[in-house]
Amino acid sequence: MKIETIINQQVIDCGRFSLRPLRKSDAGLLELYSSDERIARSTTNIAHPLPPGSTEAFIARVTGEDRSEEVWVLDGSLQGHAELLGVVSLTCIERDQAEIGYWIAPAFWNTGYASEAVTAMLNANPKGNKTIFAEVFQDNPASARVLTNAGFEYIGDAETHSVARGANVETWTYIKKMG
Repeated sequence: MKIETIINQQVIDCGRFSLRPLRKSDAGLLELYSSDERIARSTTNIAHPLPPGSTEAFIARVTGEDRSEEVWVLDGSLQGHAELLGVVSLTCIERDQAEIGYWIAPAFWNTGYASEAVTAMLNANPKGNKTIFAEVFQDNPASARVLTNAGFEYIGDAETHSVARGANVETWTYIKKMG
């Protein structure tokens, strides 16, 4: 018998869903949604097509004891919604700084889930960050609105590599100073 390690990560109530730690049992839905080209193309590090074993490797990486990224699942099951609506993550940078990332499964786009998740994450500030950064691809203005609605300030243009696109993509960069 193998015992699964329990992650010491805060559960955050958002009303219509909760943000809870990612677990191995999320692999099926996580793979289903992240293998969607629309999701992969909106992220920097999800490949399309999704290589075999990458979902399990991702879960192992972000649930390991030496992780630098913490991932929460938007879980609507207690409120009668889907068990996995999307994910939100915080990647530690340095000196009480982190970068927030998120995606919502296409079936749940235009529902406000992304805005609620980002706002709840900022309000909870589970890692006690003083500064949180974010970047979005310039061809994704809906994601930019999520950030500005949550109080992020635009700080400039940049570019980053997208694995799914196989190219560098222009981004907008944002910052949020925490209370």
